[in-house]
Amino acid sequence: MKTFSKLRAEMVEYQLMTRGLKDQRVLNAVRSVPRERFVAEDMVEFAYRDAALPIEAGQTISQPYIVALMAAALELKPEDRVLEIGTGSGYAAAVLAELAREVYSVERHRILVDIAEHRLKTLGYDNVKLLHGDGTKGWPEYAPYDAIVVAAGGPDVPGSLREQLAIGGRLVIPVGKTLSTQKLMCIRRVSETRFEEEDLGEVRFVPLIGSEGWLDEKAKAPSSKLEELPLSELIYHFSEHFGEIENTDLDDLLERIGDSKVVMMGEATHGTAEFYDMRARITRELIERKGFNIVAVEADWPDAAAPQTDQSDSDQETVAGKAGTCDRVHLPAGKRIGELLLLCLTAQAI
Repeated sequence: MKTFSKLRAEMVEYQLMTRGLKDQRVLNAVRSVPRERFVAEDMVEFAYRDAALPIEAGQTISQPYIVALMAAALELKPEDRVLEIGTGSGYAAAVLAELAREVYSVERHRILVDIAEHRLKTLGYDNVKLLHGDGTKGWPEYAPYDAIVVAAGGPDVPGSLREQLAIGGRLVIPVGKTLSTQKLMCIRRVSETRFEEEDLGEVRFVPLIGSEGWLDEKAKAPSSKLEELPLSELIYHFSEHFGEIENTDLDDLLERIGDSKVVMMGEATHGTAEFYDMRARITRELIERKGFNIVAVEADWPDAAAPQTDQSDSDQETVAGKAGTCDRVHLPAGKRIGELLLLCLTAQAI
């Protein structure tokens, strides 16, 4: 059975060097840090796989190659002071601590700060300081920094991080208007007001959340960024996504509906089958869990033939069979039950 030391050596050779990483100081640093000590016990056997791994708080420990690539891009010297945004497991902070004099790391999840601090102290990394806070604001107390590395993707480069970068310093950060279109950028400060940028390639990171990043885990943009997004992205950011129909938890939706007496369900002239299925599911939940007992349905395509006002008993049975138990179903004059628009009312609202 291979030892962790052997697995670590193979990781450096086959995952880093074969991809073109040649910075000997970085390679030595990665060889020195026991990655297996920075993952949960049930993930230890996967510690040296060529992949990111899940950690606490729904976050990830980055793929070894990405950690090494970002460290190499920082061009660290032994006397440098480094700021890391996104402590995570503490693994990357340990690699940086092998390369620089001082490492300052900010993490927004308290549980990750506590776990990483324990790991780093246990392994003897006394040149790392951790802070629980908003990483998009940096850590001004110890600025300026010779290098800044960000382990999460933001919609843009936070202004606070630019300001805390020393002249000549390097900032490595994933940037993209969506989580699926991130690029790893290396930004070098060449003067008080001038920065040079280099694209290091496409990457995929968890969202950089904070006052100068995304608003939440779904990567919703701050209002100041909205005008920069195309309509399709605005719809994506502000919509609620469902992975399936029948087993999706609708508790949050029903809580938002609260004690409303009228719920209007959106129109889709060319809606997909999934749209109609979800609309039917929501209607059923409103009837069964919220006590809605009147459904008014409008349809206006040619085959929606025309009873004049209230529908026949057979029509009422059709709706009740699809959506649950309803006292009454009302149709506008000249319309019949269809699939275009559902309007659910309580009896008190009539």
